[in-house]
Amino acid sequence: MKIENAKAQMRKGILEYCILSILENQDAYASDIINRLKEAELIVVEGTLYPLLTRLKNAGLLKYRWEESTQGPPRKYYALTDEGASFLHELDHSWNNLIGAVEKIKNPEKQ
Repeated sequence: MKIENAKAQMRKGILEYCILSILENQDAYASDIINRLKEAELIVVEGTLYPLLTRLKNAGLLKYRWEESTQGPPRKYYALTDEGASFLHELDHSWNNLIGAVEKIKNPEKQ
């Protein structure tokens, strides 16, 4: 098994959670989301991001609006819906439980 494949699977598993977390406090354009992910060392390309955004929108977790841009065509800005905010809250709870479970496995002497 290659380590890069394992790392990629781990990143894929948390990408939706990270996108929702980015949008929790402010609306964002797709390139803004990509930049935030890159800053966190979660490298994502547009070909990966756009299908995720569409899936989250179709699930009712995101909405978008168009804004005119001074540098080209209008931009699509994404935002959480109320359902998306509730979903993110549940994911936060699950994430914290997962971190605790992994810590118990990795460091049983600290329990």
